[in-house]
Amino acid sequence: MPRAPVITAAKARELDAKARNKYGIPTLLLMENAGRAVAEEALRIIAGSKGRVAIFCGKGNNGGDGFCAARHLLTAGVNPDIFLIGKVCGLKGEAAVNAGILLKLKHKITEVTPLNINSIRRRITKYSLIVDALLGVGLSGEVRGLYCDLIRLINLGGAYVLSVDVPSGLDATSGAVLGCCVRADETVTFIASKRGMVSARGARHCGRIKVRQLGINLV
Repeated sequence: MPRAPVITAAKARELDAKARNKYGIPTLLLMENAGRAVAEEALRIIAGSKGRVAIFCGKGNNGGDGFCAARHLLTAGVNPDIFLIGKVCGLKGEAAVNAGILLKLKHKITEVTPLNINSIRRRITKYSLIVDALLGVGLSGEVRGLYCDLIRLINLGGAYVLSVDVPSGLDATSGAVLGCCVRADETVTFIASKRGMVSARGARHCGRIKVRQLGINLV
């Protein structure tokens, strides 16, 4: 059996660009496929239960995947709580598009601030599934501030944690923990596993790894 490919963060970005520039696949379509894959895995995890679901989103495309997954969960009858670090009005590109769709569907997005972090701390133990869509493969610097606060809350919340593409706070190439990192029970990653997920401390933070494709074989 051939060995499954493992790629670096730089290679993942290169493949995203290849999909857009060589094959003409819009980033929005890649995000749609990613979000659907996350939602399908979330539905498998909570099948038969009435547990509550929370999705924590960052401001970039990883957060956009989370917004997209939330919409697919809504169509399946699951009503997730959605949290965003930052302001909806500050979102750009495809993440802004997917957040905007949720708002047009009259679904609330809670903006996380230092003023409501304690409220979230009290609520987090009520969730049976948390989807981590805070930070993706583009992370390079140390995680600080509200991102680190939320990562710690996720790790202490007691819920099953599903990370999107890579656990937030993990260097996708080296496997180093950049300050603090989500400890996922499962990670849905796209195109191929990232090198950091099987290197250094990566395996301890990724949990079970599931690779999903985005509509075209790029590797």
